[in-house]
Amino acid sequence: MMSELINRPEYLAQLLQHKDVDLVKIVTGIRRCGKSSLLNLFHQYLLQNNVPDSNIIHMNLESLRYRDLTDYLAFYDYVSSLIPAAGKTYLIFDELQVVAHWEKAIESFRLDFDVDIYITGSNAYLLSTEFSTLLSGRYVEIRMLPLSFKEFLTFYEFQIPITIEEKFQKYLQFGGMPILREYHFDEARSNQALEGIYSTVVLRDILQHNHLTDQVMLQKIILFLCSNIGSIASPSNIGNVLANEGDIQRSKGKNIAGKTVEKYITMLQNAFIFYPVGRYDVKGKQLLKTLRKNYIIDMGFRNMLLGYRDADRGHIIENIVFLELLRRDYHVYIGKIGETEIDFIAEKPDDKLYIQVTESMQSPEARERELRPLRIIQDNYEKIVLSMDRDFIKSYDGIKSLNVIDWLLS
Repeated sequence: MMSELINRPEYLAQLLQHKDVDLVKIVTGIRRCGKSSLLNLFHQYLLQNNVPDSNIIHMNLESLRYRDLTDYLAFYDYVSSLIPAAGKTYLIFDELQVVAHWEKAIESFRLDFDVDIYITGSNAYLLSTEFSTLLSGRYVEIRMLPLSFKEFLTFYEFQIPITIEEKFQKYLQFGGMPILREYHFDEARSNQALEGIYSTVVLRDILQHNHLTDQVMLQKIILFLCSNIGSIASPSNIGNVLANEGDIQRSKGKNIAGKTVEKYITMLQNAFIFYPVGRYDVKGKQLLKTLRKNYIIDMGFRNMLLGYRDADRGHIIENIVFLELLRRDYHVYIGKIGETEIDFIAEKPDDKLYIQVTESMQSPEARERELRPLRIIQDNYEKIVLSMDRDFIKSYDGIKSLNVIDWLLS
């Protein structure tokens, strides 16, 4: 367990930052990205820091041991009976979405006992409106993602000495789901493991929650989004493609196809498979309501579904940069400036970055294409082009040119 503690210290640090603060700590993220391990590490930390075992109640609600606790009253009564009279008790609940109206029990624990509460969940229904209303302002969400490239390097044991570029190629191909460590880059077994996670997410976190869902349609939309990573595609465009292929019904005047697709994409976002990115008009300084992009949570899933193709490297790298910006706590948008597009505008309260991502800037055409949108922007925030190049030219008119691997490890 301690070896894993070394590998994901950023997330443990976030939990410890909020320890004993009167907020419910909620760790969200796709299944098998490391949430349960994080709670185990936190449990271990508490024991090592002299919290008695009797003052730690740690339950995974998907275990059959707790099969009778799917109702919040039964759950409340069971946990209450375990809370000792003396001292603060740490309540750690894994996959709490199994308990109907769990938020009522959580609020009651807060009111009735001296407790510090930690929760994980594998879908965004956990943070639904009922929950938000009841606990508004009294929780903090820690969004967990699969391994970053930096984590990937510490997590894996590479059998033979290979270059950093070769390690990055493995990351592009296999992605960052922690379980793959057990398979030592065996493609067939890794794909089997990813397929198992993917099926569970689709079956448990989407189909069980949305009873009218057509599994074949869902799969087609997933494949469409995977094939078009980094491309703007509206739900109605996707609907038209599927309608042309006879997969979805057309209806005159009513955009049934588009609305159906939109509903399915929302389900995929709620299960943390895809993340939507809105467009921001740089000149008009406003968010645009139409034509978002969707990026996938992990490249391993995409490659498992479509097969890895070197021709897609540019889009794969773009997806990896997007996830890294999320890890670094940026709000991310696609920039629109006139008729041109900036890959990412990344914002924090005190910081803003403009980023272009391309596989290479070696050709004059590629350089012009990537630099032109950044040159139009008049403000003084940092502007960066990320590529696989290792070039001696580090700057063009104040626009930084960085190697994407160096940036991911910075």
